[in-house]
Amino acid sequence: MLELYQFELSQYSEKVRLILDYKGLEYRKIEVAPGIGQVDLFRTTGQRKVPVLKDGNQIIADSTEIAKYLDRQYPNRPLIPTDPKQRGLCLLMEEWADESIGIKSRKVLFEAISQDQTLRKSLLPTTTPDIVRNLVEGVPSDVLKVLGFGVGYGPDAVKSATADLKQDLEALCLLLSDSPYLVGDQPTLADLAVAGLSMLIKFPAGPYLDLPATLRGKGVPGLADSGVYEPFFAWRDRLYAQYRKPLTAASAVGSAPTSINID
Repeated sequence: MLELYQFELSQYSEKVRLILDYKGLEYRKIEVAPGIGQVDLFRTTGQRKVPVLKDGNQIIADSTEIAKYLDRQYPNRPLIPTDPKQRGLCLLMEEWADESIGIKSRKVLFEAISQDQTLRKSLLPTTTPDIVRNLVEGVPSDVLKVLGFGVGYGPDAVKSATADLKQDLEALCLLLSDSPYLVGDQPTLADLAVAGLSMLIKFPAGPYLDLPATLRGKGVPGLADSGVYEPFFAWRDRLYAQYRKPLTAASAVGSAPTSINID
C-alpha cells in the first residue's frame, strides 16, 4: 500500500491526499513527528519537508513531484491534460497556487491563531494531553506576535498576504463563475491543488481531517466567513464531496514513528 508521510495540518499534504482520493488510490497516512521525524526524512530524501510518498521501493518528495509520479504510475483519472494549451495552463496554475495560496495561507492562519486562544487550542493534535492544551491556550498574543516576527510573519507580512489572498479568491470566483473547473471540462491538477491548498484559509465542511468537528467550515476571519468568496468555497466543498474520502478509523493518522523503510 502507498504510504504518505505527512503533517495532518499541512496544506501540501492535503493537496496530495485529495489527489490520491481523486485517483481512487488506497494509502496509509503516517504522521511525521516535528524534529526527530524530519531528521529521518532528511536521511532518506535529502530534505525535511512533507509530504513524502513511499510506493514500494520508490520515495518521492514534494507535492508537485508526487502528483507527476502518480499520473505516470497510475494513469486512471489523469491530472494533467494532454492538450498543449490546457496542459500549460494547468501547470501554471498549480505552480501559482503552491507559491501564493500555499505560502500566504500559513501567514494569515498564524495571525488568526495568535488572536484566538480557542482556535489555537483546537488545532492541536487530538492526542495532545490536556495540560499541554491549557499551556498553549494561555500563551499571550504578544508572545506569539514576537515569534511571528522571527519567522517572517510580522504585521506587514500578514497584511500583504491577506490582501494577496483576497485578490486570489476574487480571481478564482470569477474564473469559476461560468465553468465547473479551472481548466477544461473535468478536474485537473490545477483544481485539486487550489482546493487542497486553500485548507488553511477555511477548513472543509465535511469530516475529512483529523480535527475537532467544531472547526469544520471555519477558518480565517474576513476570508472564510466573507460572502464575497463563498462561491469559491462552495465550489471547493462540492469537489470534496465528489472526490475526497471522509475520515474513518481505518484512514486515521498512523501513530507509528517516521522511519521510511525501503522494501
